[in-house]
Amino acid sequence: MKKYNFGAGPCILPREVIEKTASAILDFNGIGLSIAEISHRSKDFQPVMDEAMALVKEILNVPEGYSVLFLGGGASLEFCMIPFNFLVKKAGYLNTGVWAKKAMKEAKLFGDVVEVASSADENYTYLPKNFDVPTDLDYLHITTNNTIYGTEYHKDLDVSVRMIGDMSSDIFSRPVDVSKYDCIYGGAQKNLSMAGVTFIIIKDDVLGRVQREIPTMLDYRTHIKKGSMFNTPPVVPIYTALENLRWIKANGGVEAMEKLAKERADIVYDEIDRNKLFRGTVKCEEDRSYMNICFVLNDEYADLQDEFFKFATERGMVGIKGHRDVGGFRASCYNAMSVEGCKALVETMKEFEAKH
Repeated sequence: MKKYNFGAGPCILPREVIEKTASAILDFNGIGLSIAEISHRSKDFQPVMDEAMALVKEILNVPEGYSVLFLGGGASLEFCMIPFNFLVKKAGYLNTGVWAKKAMKEAKLFGDVVEVASSADENYTYLPKNFDVPTDLDYLHITTNNTIYGTEYHKDLDVSVRMIGDMSSDIFSRPVDVSKYDCIYGGAQKNLSMAGVTFIIIKDDVLGRVQREIPTMLDYRTHIKKGSMFNTPPVVPIYTALENLRWIKANGGVEAMEKLAKERADIVYDEIDRNKLFRGTVKCEEDRSYMNICFVLNDEYADLQDEFFKFATERGMVGIKGHRDVGGFRASCYNAMSVEGCKALVETMKEFEAKH
């Protein structure tokens, strides 16, 4: 039976990326050694780092004056590093979900933090709109896609201050105007790589403005100066990122990824809206995520939840259980998910409807 991986992360990767990573673990570039055992400072690995950084810039059309980093610690460490390096007097945060709230909590350790807008009043089932942004902010922090609740900003916001974006779960799924951001970051285990590496795209000339002492490892300047090699980087996940970036470029770049993301999402959302058993959890259709499609059973069919999960799992649908804060189901459709997989999920939903 063919399986379709709808897991929220770590998640689906292109098969050829997995195969090339597996090959490199056995024998990297024919050198007789595994990429898992070579020095990160060797002449064999340095080109991997260089090409991966260059492809991030090329695919996202990153302007001059920005650096790309590959570090450890995940987005959760970035929640701390961002205010450590950027918060001089006051920062603004959009509270659109669990991860945005956690980022805001960390920032409060370093200075004045304003909650510019929030959708917590309705359990994050919509995205705030038409909010006023104070003009005296050092930055406005946004989480562009909310994996737990299934909401997503599909375009870059147009605001009067510089932005910092947590794009853990939708990076490389659409074009981004990087020039609007002082920093873009995220865990790579959605659209970029396996778990274990964090990507950061950072504007060089905005660093060094804070007066506080920053520990060496938490200072972005340390890692820019050393080319992400200040300490041993996560070598294998960076190699996987390189192969995935090559795959994205070869398959039409972020423009093609965006078109495919919308096609996949339309297939699944259309069935959710048609099927008598299900309903989406996001209140406004325009806020629906292309990456994480969240839905539940209608109230009169709520007792069928365990049965549908078992039914779908038996048909090869992997990882569709919703997050505990929302319940129901979540079909995560990252770049490597096929249209075929989405159609298979729809057929499963139709079959289950026919039973009831």
